[in-house]
Amino acid sequence: MNTIKTDQIIELEQPFIKVPYEQLKKSFRHSAKYIDKEVTDLNDKIESCISASERNELPLDKATTILEELSKKVEKLNKRIRNNQQEEAQHIRRIRARLENLGTITDVTSPKSPEFQRWTQLRLNRVIVDYLLREGLTETAKRMAEENGIQDMVDIQLFAQSEKVEEALQRHSCKECLQWCAENKSSLKKMKSTLEFNLRLQEHIELVRSGKGLEAVAYAKKYLVPWQATESKKIMEAMGLLAYKKDTMCEPFKSLYDPRRWQELITQFRADNYALSSLTSHPLLSITLQAGLSALKTTQCYQHENQNVNCPVCDENTFGQLAEKLPLSHHVNSTVVCRISGRIMNEDNPPMLLPNGRVYSYEVSQKKKKSFYIIIIIYDF
Repeated sequence: MNTIKTDQIIELEQPFIKVPYEQLKKSFRHSAKYIDKEVTDLNDKIESCISASERNELPLDKATTILEELSKKVEKLNKRIRNNQQEEAQHIRRIRARLENLGTITDVTSPKSPEFQRWTQLRLNRVIVDYLLREGLTETAKRMAEENGIQDMVDIQLFAQSEKVEEALQRHSCKECLQWCAENKSSLKKMKSTLEFNLRLQEHIELVRSGKGLEAVAYAKKYLVPWQATESKKIMEAMGLLAYKKDTMCEPFKSLYDPRRWQELITQFRADNYALSSLTSHPLLSITLQAGLSALKTTQCYQHENQNVNCPVCDENTFGQLAEKLPLSHHVNSTVVCRISGRIMNEDNPPMLLPNGRVYSYEVSQKKKKSFYIIIIIYDF
């Protein structure tokens, strides 16, 4: 590759910018809702106090108490606004840092330029951090980000928050995940996500499992019935569960009692969380590695007599195993590689054909010719 197309690279980096942007939108939306609610409540109380004082129905001691309460509310509101401003400033700083990072390669055309080399090294570091975060190795990811100075380039905060939700689901608690669903209700509705319903269904199942039939019925009426238009079949199965014990072998009730449903909830939460945050469903490291191996993979990589020493896919013990199920690369033009030197044969290094049909590069023939002359000279002496 002699040139790079920065426009295509930047298109692939959309999640890099969209993640902090979506977090900024979410933070601003929640802050605006909270402020509107609190300000409306304050105005209502102030107006009621003014009306009561005009009618001489507000004693001095009661007015003092109300003013103290209002003062505390205003102080609490100011504190919340300051915290929200700090949080939004962090998101803005991350967006600016990432835009500046992409800006360093906008005018770069050579892959050997120092700017592009530094950018690719930084990208590799953040891709590794992304993989560590997805695997739950948060502390290792934090340490790597700090050592490389890329805290603003990775999404540690986002994964730390989702990790708390996943830990709660592993403890068989839906509370944290339901709260997350409430915070993102409008976005999940646009996605037509069923995560909230599945969480409510699981809580209903746990009530039935504990022998709390009446509570389960009341819970179903309150939280499951509103989903009847789209989830009527599952609701009927949930109500039928009341007639079966947890050790039943009858389907679909056996599957409803299955503890593995908790892992399915974790998987669905991850998928919805990644979709809301504009993250890829799989780690960037896996996607990049698979794309690279697929671009290098040919049918000859698994033919022992035709393997290239410089091809990573030809190594059957490492990358060859990883690329085994990947598709072959698509080449519009064939590239002939010397099996001896591993160098590409082109107009500067043309192929040389032996009488037995073997082909090797011109550079190899020149080296062999020099070696032949040296042997002759030594023999003459």
